[in-house]
Amino acid sequence: MRWERIVVVGGLSLAAGCALFTERAAVTRWDAPAGEALFESAQLRVNGLPVPLLACRVSAVPFNQVWPGYQRPLDQTELAGFASWDMSGPVDVEVLAQQPVQSVAVRPASLGIKPAVDGNRIRFTLARPGAAVVEINGRHHALHLFANPPAAAAPAPDAPGLRYFAPGVHRPGKIELKSNESVYLAPGAVVYGSIQANSATNLHVWGRGVLDVSQAERGKGGGAIRLSGCSDVTVEGLVLRDPDVWCFALFGCARVEIANVKLVGLWRYNADGIDVCNSQDVTVRDCFVRSYDDALVVKGLKSAYDQRPVRNVRFSRCTLWCDWGRAMEIGAETCAPEIADVAFEDCDIVRTTDIAMDIQHGDRAAVHGVRFQNIRVEIDPSNPRPRLQKAPGETYPGNDQENHCPALMTLVIYKTGYSKDDARGTIRDVLFKNIDVFGARPHSSFRGFDPDHGVDGVTIENLRFNGQPVRDAAAARLSVGPHVQNVRFTDAQAEAAK
Repeated sequence: MRWERIVVVGGLSLAAGCALFTERAAVTRWDAPAGEALFESAQLRVNGLPVPLLACRVSAVPFNQVWPGYQRPLDQTELAGFASWDMSGPVDVEVLAQQPVQSVAVRPASLGIKPAVDGNRIRFTLARPGAAVVEINGRHHALHLFANPPAAAAPAPDAPGLRYFAPGVHRPGKIELKSNESVYLAPGAVVYGSIQANSATNLHVWGRGVLDVSQAERGKGGGAIRLSGCSDVTVEGLVLRDPDVWCFALFGCARVEIANVKLVGLWRYNADGIDVCNSQDVTVRDCFVRSYDDALVVKGLKSAYDQRPVRNVRFSRCTLWCDWGRAMEIGAETCAPEIADVAFEDCDIVRTTDIAMDIQHGDRAAVHGVRFQNIRVEIDPSNPRPRLQKAPGETYPGNDQENHCPALMTLVIYKTGYSKDDARGTIRDVLFKNIDVFGARPHSSFRGFDPDHGVDGVTIENLRFNGQPVRDAAAARLSVGPHVQNVRFTDAQAEAAK
């Protein structure tokens, strides 16, 4: 294992392994463990220092099937790359592609990056820590770049209650945590296994390593991180790769903070990103999720915890790529007395195929106080349509040039295939504020269930398609169905101009 820190000063750089404190940002990188598969279609340098690109498997086509008894075939997938490093300020990023470069996109668009291309060499500046996706010649075989802020000092390997994974490859299988225990994955560690806890409190999981579930058979690994009935939990900095089911799931938990966690390599059926189920006081911030199924999800499940409400859940400053399902969702399971005070804010959806923002309400919960604010949605003109696979061996009938446009906003109350409650619930007081859509103009739809189980009180403030204000349902391509009332469009700029 080799750690390197490089700082560029006036066009000069120090040799690897040395450190300087100057006006130019320092970069800390680490080697991939011996034998760990690398992504071979590109090479990466950050401030002139080589940073390894690891391989991950992702979905190649949006083709889904109800999964019990059936494993997704690899010919529906492809390899992509990801890299991680720490930085203290702006850095120069250079990608050397192995193939001729016809086009390059660096997402999210909110970064404002226009890369310079010279032959097969791509250069740009990354101004601050965060996630960036580099697409060379389209969406396939993308590079996922994770620029972390400087990490805190590593803990002592023999600290009480700590499972410490040093640089290298480890295969612990399922790690069961008890109260007051912690797990640290050092930079350069790849841990093949999962982390689970039941009815535990005061848990800490962190580091810059990779937690990989690829060696677990479909449906038997429990995802990368699975916490049930836990409280006072922090999870920070890790890369989670190739879960067998939902990647990071909370069931009946309270006081959980998830920060700077990166989810890649989600290609198997039901590979959701982060699911918050019947939990309270949860913060998810500065995360990257490329999911196959839904990316950021709030649910109420029929379980030992279904009498617990969902309250005070915040998703902020996250970057999302959803290959099949819905990027931001409440539902479809809503078995809870209440789902309230839920916010998705300051997030980028770089790609999605089905729905960007969604409340799919199939059970009894009173859903209210939901906010989607400062959300940026990118819709590429070349977007394949999601389809269901009807039989093993069937191949995907679509292609990348279908120009499929996902839905933007969906609010619906109905009995779904996942509904477990006999009664339906309600949706009240939903805010969509400062929503920017770039690319195609998507449609939206709102629909209630019956007069007693409807949608009431939706405010759409400052909706813009390609920078142009959208001030009514017709311009928003919004269908308002039965049992929906008090839908209101507002435009702060127009109001201020009066």
